[in-house]
Amino acid sequence: MTHRNVSRIAVFASGSGSNAENIVNYFRQEDSRAEVALIVCNRAEAGVIARAERLGVECVVIPRPEWAEADTVIQLLADRGIDYIVLAGFLLMVPPALTARYAGRMLNIHPSLLPRYGGKGMYGRKVHEAVVAAGETVTGITIHRVTERYDEGAPVFQATVEVSPADTPETVEAKIHALEKQHFPRVIAETFLGKQ
Repeated sequence: MTHRNVSRIAVFASGSGSNAENIVNYFRQEDSRAEVALIVCNRAEAGVIARAERLGVECVVIPRPEWAEADTVIQLLADRGIDYIVLAGFLLMVPPALTARYAGRMLNIHPSLLPRYGGKGMYGRKVHEAVVAAGETVTGITIHRVTERYDEGAPVFQATVEVSPADTPETVEAKIHALEKQHFPRVIAETFLGKQ
């Protein structure tokens, strides 16, 4: 068996794929110890599919019913030699068989300071609406390990940003996207591969 020096990452995404693209570019330009070898999506209409094509990264769409069994996904990852999984705006629950197989090797990013505003149904704009409605003065991102329960894996990194009284869910979302872009790829690299 030949030893690979480059770790292979699969990114799971359900939406436009802006985080996925940021991660792909980071490992192409900043850290050659890993590469995004695969993007897995659960929605045939998701923007991440066209983004992956433009980036030249293989993208596989696995419809929602096939996630329940996990066999299809596990086989796909095994076939591609995937070492790590990153959830970047992925809105399905990861099946327990997959979290068990990749225990300690799977990260998610959540657009709030967990445990606040986490759990089932709390994603994207819904989180920012809740933060603004509650009159929070600070919010942020949490990068955490993935377990079989929504947003309950151990945090590995948090970053904060101020919320002003004038902020709307849209402006908070823009601040969060900036934090994600700034920190997510670097934290993935440090968590999985260690400091450069």
